Amino acid sequence: MANLKDIKRRIGSVKNTQQITKAMKLVAAAKLRKAQEAVTAARPYSEKMALVMESLAKRSGDATHPLLQKRDKKNVLIVMMSGDKGLCGPFNTNIIKTSQKLIAENEGCDISIISVGKKGVDFFSKRPHPIVEKYLDYGKNISADYAKNMARTITKYFTDEKVDQVYLVYNKFKNVVVQEPQSIPLLPVALEGGNNDPDLVDYEYEPSANEVLGGILTLYVENRIYQGLLESAASENGARMTAMDAATKNAKEMIEELTLQYNSARQAAITTELIEVVTGADALAG
Repeated sequence: MANLKDIKRRIGSVKNTQQITKAMKLVAAAKLRKAQEAVTAARPYSEKMALVMESLAKRSGDATHPLLQKRDKKNVLIVMMSGDKGLCGPFNTNIIKTSQKLIAENEGCDISIISVGKKGVDFFSKRPHPIVEKYLDYGKNISADYAKNMARTITKYFTDEKVDQVYLVYNKFKNVVVQEPQSIPLLPVALEGGNNDPDLVDYEYEPSANEVLGGILTLYVENRIYQGLLESAASENGARMTAMDAATKNAKEMIEELTLQYNSARQAAITTELIEVVTGADALAG
């Protein structure tokens, strides 16, 4: 009977866990809908910003701006966007692995970290690379102003020449199941194309193409960070929803298996009791 009690206790424990994972899945699904809408709404603006940058680069000639300044790469800053919580499948692991790969590719440089999310802090606080800034619970605070303040801090590290290269690492949201780790150069901003395009239409700028480009550069960095935050938040909720769905299904399978064990053990116990009763009755009759 002790075995039956243990199995029944395990069934109850798994059922409680199943209720938790199911609730977490529903919460993640609700958050995902909002995050996915925000990502979808922001992407066209981000893509248009990149086109404007490319167009201005072709017209500005040899543009000079602090955010364009290329230097010998000695100090590297990695802005990594992890999650504040776990239970979201490979979401955090992929970001950490991508960051470690980036560190390996920049061997010989002094590496510093800006961690967006608690999981990144937990990991790199035990590593030799210093965490110079922390942004926790960012999922509750994502806004253009939040990204603007973050961009101001990051660009100051670059313009003060504390770092020579800045990388942005985040998960790009594809769908509920797929999130792709991204590692992109953020600073200095790379402008492509020259002003020798034969199909280039000329415009008049006030005050000048270079000065307009300077204002766009700041907006561009802010937008890349904002887009990264939105992508990361949607990816985290998608990954958590998938992970909790799988956990709920696993719990259901385990409950079914334990129920079979319980029924088998109960039948065995009943059979044993019947045999004992029959044996006792035969002994009394004899």
